[in-house]
Amino acid sequence: MKRLEGKVAVVTGANQGIGKAIARALANEGCRLALCARNADKLAVVADEFSAEGVEVLQGRVDVGDETAVVDFFDRVAKHFGRVDILVNNAGNFDGGPIDQITKQGWDNVIGACLTGAFLCSREAFRIMKPQGGGRILNIGSISAQRPREGNTPYAAAKFGVWGLTQATAIDGRPHGIVCSCLHPGNVAVERRQESGLKSDDEPMMSMETIANAAIAMLTVPPDVNFLEAIVLPTQQLYLGRG
Repeated sequence: MKRLEGKVAVVTGANQGIGKAIARALANEGCRLALCARNADKLAVVADEFSAEGVEVLQGRVDVGDETAVVDFFDRVAKHFGRVDILVNNAGNFDGGPIDQITKQGWDNVIGACLTGAFLCSREAFRIMKPQGGGRILNIGSISAQRPREGNTPYAAAKFGVWGLTQATAIDGRPHGIVCSCLHPGNVAVERRQESGLKSDDEPMMSMETIANAAIAMLTVPPDVNFLEAIVLPTQQLYLGRG
């Protein structure tokens, strides 16, 4: 029997990259899916792909930094499925450079997608999970949450915040059976990094499926266990002694 048979999983930023890979892994374990992303066209292709394989999918164009959009999407999910068992906060954005050159808009775009979005989605999932007796929230962090690299201020700040949000959510969820965890990936060969031509993207990379497998491991421990934090990175990536 599949380990997550019949459970309802919400995945943000599910139109490509890590989000799509995790959604695929959740479907393989028997989940029904609620997928959202900002790019509706790409999301529709992914949703159609899963639906053609017999997976029940609800999709929605959502900017997770937009409170109204998030609330409306979770309302749709609750009406369609009647519950939420798993939330994967994967949606994000990246902007960087020397701190004296970062614009307020660039800062807001990253904080909004990575941190505010994770908060808003966690809040709405929590409101559904609490009366049903529990659920799991998995936040996708980054090794930048622990060891930033230069030119990375908005992203590092956002991911440090995600790790703090994870711990606070886990504490608030404890009386209600709501478990919150954080997965920190290192370099992953997502589409953006495969095509960027940047020197940093010539570093050792993991497959998206590797991170998806780690996510499933964290989401399938017994209900009385929290796999609170995981750091997954290529063995040759600079992290310990990072430069």
